[in-house]
Amino acid sequence: MTVQSKFRSIAAALMIAAPAVTSLAAPTAAAPAIGEAAPPFTAVDSRGKPVALADFKGKTVILEWTNHDCPYVGKHYSTNNMQSLQKAATASGLVWLTVVSSARGQQGHVDGPAADKLTETRKAAPSAVLLDPDGTLGRLYDAKTTPHMFVIKPDGKLAYNGAIDDKPTTDSADVATAKSFVKNAMDAVAVGKPVDPAVTRAYGCSVKYKS
Repeated sequence: MTVQSKFRSIAAALMIAAPAVTSLAAPTAAAPAIGEAAPPFTAVDSRGKPVALADFKGKTVILEWTNHDCPYVGKHYSTNNMQSLQKAATASGLVWLTVVSSARGQQGHVDGPAADKLTETRKAAPSAVLLDPDGTLGRLYDAKTTPHMFVIKPDGKLAYNGAIDDKPTTDSADVATAKSFVKNAMDAVAVGKPVDPAVTRAYGCSVKYKS
């Protein structure tokens, strides 16, 4: 095989493999930096209540971007993985905010009652579900995929940004052997240790932002 043929083969393989790993949107804001103050925000939850990051000063906050029609999200909810993380977090006094940034008419968009119904039927346990159809909050955090996870320390600084785990697939069987980056971050923050890794590449469906 010639060098050119090898190059074409490698390029083709990368093009085929990439969508299975992650599908990235293109928000305009720069990603918030680890160790710096997490971007402040106020958003409306599924019950019409304003929720501000400042409301949770002194508490660890987890942000979870979601789209219930995304198979990557489905993997973590169908196996109860996401719900288990949510329950472990809230039971320990952490705040878990699930964020829906799908625009109206786009995959995964829900209104308040639909969001609450999903929480009920999936037996999910977030502290609140934030509705972000205009994509303001998603772009503020440069959320790229569903899921995309962020962990904010009690001092308001960002501790983790990235994937939920190290298995970028839609295969439910992979959950059992995956390394949970989110649990790792939660545990590290709880004992005052640096999160390692603090940044990973988020995988999943692209966030369906308003164009």
